[in-house]
Amino acid sequence: MEISVLNIKGQETGRKVSLNDAIYAIEPNDHAIYLDVKLLMANKRQGTAKSKERSEISGSTRKLGRQKGGGGARRGDINSPVLVGGARVFGPQPRDYGFKLNKKVRQLARKSALAYKAQENAIVVVEDFSLEAPKTKSMVEIINNLKVNGKKSLFVTPGADKTVYLSARNLERVNVTAANALNTYNVLNADVMVVAESALNVIDANLTK
Repeated sequence: MEISVLNIKGQETGRKVSLNDAIYAIEPNDHAIYLDVKLLMANKRQGTAKSKERSEISGSTRKLGRQKGGGGARRGDINSPVLVGGARVFGPQPRDYGFKLNKKVRQLARKSALAYKAQENAIVVVEDFSLEAPKTKSMVEIINNLKVNGKKSLFVTPGADKTVYLSARNLERVNVTAANALNTYNVLNADVMVVAESALNVIDANLTK
């Protein structure tokens, strides 16, 4: 699959790049995508929910009533879970929600997400560019020139580019990521991907090891 390379003014440069069929032309695997996105979202969870168990409640241990004959549930002290203000049974405890996912499955998920974008013709390739200083106005001009305004856009740079990141930070529907930090969720969440030309080589190197 060949795509024309544009400059940041939205004009064709006369060059074309070939997308790697081993990534962009595969049959997408929806289950791999599901697992990878689930892992990404699980790793974002704080996991600090906590409720007090019976041994952690402050209160008297005096037995409140007879063991039998009261007509109600048995309860020992005031910390009993059956009483208002008592402990909670099997309540949440701090935990890590992450789980193990094989590297090849994660790679397959990213390939599948990129394949979907290729099928939708939602990949725009631009020649490598840089901004002299962080300026939102400059980023807005690029977005308008590439005719991706009004869409959720994911800009993929060859490496971490602080200037481009800061220029896009205040734009609501624009995200910027380095090619080696590309993940399945960001790709699927975007309506269109704007990929710097040399970022394609980084993606290829990461996903075809």
